[in-house]
Amino acid sequence: MSFGHESIEKNSALLVLLVILVVAVGGLVEIVPLYFQRSTTEPVAGLKPYTAVQLAGRDIYVREGCYNCHSQMIRPFRAETERYGHYSVAGEFVYDRPFQWGSKRTGPDLARVGGRYSDEWHRIHLDNPRDLVPESNMPAYPWLARSPADAGDIEAKLKVLRVLGHPYTDEDVAGARKALAGKTEQDALIAYLQVLGTSLKAR
Repeated sequence: MSFGHESIEKNSALLVLLVILVVAVGGLVEIVPLYFQRSTTEPVAGLKPYTAVQLAGRDIYVREGCYNCHSQMIRPFRAETERYGHYSVAGEFVYDRPFQWGSKRTGPDLARVGGRYSDEWHRIHLDNPRDLVPESNMPAYPWLARSPADAGDIEAKLKVLRVLGHPYTDEDVAGARKALAGKTEQDALIAYLQVLGTSLKAR
C-alpha cells in the first residue's frame, strides 16, 4: 500500500491525526522559544505585582466583562501611540494572569489609563458614564459602590500567584485581608484602573 497524498485524504482518521501533529509541532516551534526570551519573561523596570486591592479590582474587571469592550494593548502604530501613549511591551504583563490584550474596542483602550483621570472621575463614570461622556454606550455600574470588596479568598490567591512566580512576601499575604477591609468593589476596581500602564510611564 502506497503512503501518498491520496491515501491520506481518503483516510479521515489519519488526516485528522496528521493535522493535529502538524499544528502541535508548529505551535511548539512558535511558543517555546518565547519562554527563553528575556524581553517576554522579565518584568519591565519598576513593575510591581498587583496589591491585594488592585488584584480584587482586576477580578471585578474580569467578572463584569470589561474586556469585552476595552482592550489593554496599544499596537506600535502612530495613530495608536499618539492617542494612547507608548506601545505595549510583553514585560508589562508578566504579572497578568490572564492578560487582557485584544483588539475589540467598543470603548477606548485602557492600557495607559492609570493616572489619566482622578479617582472621583472614575467614580462618576462607573456610576453613570453619560454624566461625563454623553455619547457613551457603556452600561452604568452603580452597585459597585454599594458592594463590599470580597476578601474571603484573597490570601489564597496571593499564595497561588507566589507559587507561579509573583514576588509576594509573607507580609503581603498576611496584610491582604486588612487592606481590603472597608473597601467597596468600586474602590478596588478604581485602584486597578489607576495602576494600568504606569510602570512604563515611569520609565
